[in-house]
Amino acid sequence: MPQEPIPKVEIKSFAIQFGSKEVIKDLSFTVNKGEVFGFLGANGAGKTTTIRTLLGLFEPTHGSLSIDGLRYSPKMSSEVGYLPEERGLYRNEPVLETMVYFAMLHGIGKTEAIKRSLTYLRRVGLADKARERLTKLSGGQQQKVQLGVTILHEPSLMILDEPTEALDPVNRSLLMDIISERRQKGATVMLVTHRMEEVEQLCDRILMLKDGTSALYGSIEEVKDSFGGHVIALNFTGELPTNTKLYTIHTKRPHYAELVWAEKVTTDDIFKYLASQSDLHVTVFEVRRPSLNDIFIQLYEGGGHD
Repeated sequence: MPQEPIPKVEIKSFAIQFGSKEVIKDLSFTVNKGEVFGFLGANGAGKTTTIRTLLGLFEPTHGSLSIDGLRYSPKMSSEVGYLPEERGLYRNEPVLETMVYFAMLHGIGKTEAIKRSLTYLRRVGLADKARERLTKLSGGQQQKVQLGVTILHEPSLMILDEPTEALDPVNRSLLMDIISERRQKGATVMLVTHRMEEVEQLCDRILMLKDGTSALYGSIEEVKDSFGGHVIALNFTGELPTNTKLYTIHTKRPHYAELVWAEKVTTDDIFKYLASQSDLHVTVFEVRRPSLNDIFIQLYEGGGHD
């Protein structure tokens, strides 16, 4: 029999209120050891509040939040790497000194801290910036240093809030590779991002927050199934008919739409119908599941799902 997953993070019946405003309402989920877990939601949904409460910066109004079965305490800092949304490096200090300083705070000896820092800087193409002050680096370069500070002590739990922010596609891919490598070495990753393509590439399971509650929770396949399984993705020019019993429109943007076909209707029926429309030209007709990006947009702009 397959072994039951072991929780790394457990959040049970969590609620928190600031004054009269209830930010999180009865939130429960687990992050299993060794997985990459996507913690998603629009700005203001409650993601950062949940993470800060998990790390002991806020006290919950109700419920419990634990790491390895324990409420977080500073003694656990060597096991946790947290990349916050608000970056916290000393901008007037040299890159190498900054990385070594933070590594030593996590219990790494100075010699080993220097070695790990230089290895990381070579990996991300910043070896020639080791003596530069952070303020002279670009935003993307500073972000790579910040991630290095977060993972240099090889934490068993990495909580990364928008880790690829300010990075170009090449460096974004590099950092995603580094995250994957840490996961392959046994680390658990809790990933907060607005980039749904990163979620689809990296994450085993996800939770989408909306208005302080869990709107969607499960594997990516389970989340997609909850939105009706497969859709017909269209790229087109012209007018897409809306008054038909053959399909309903799941998502619609200029020159793009996703259709859900009606019961007892086949995709061939829809293809033939669309081909017969004189004022419509279809350039792509593809049967697939909705993307996470489409689901995210529908959840927040379309009022959720059935």
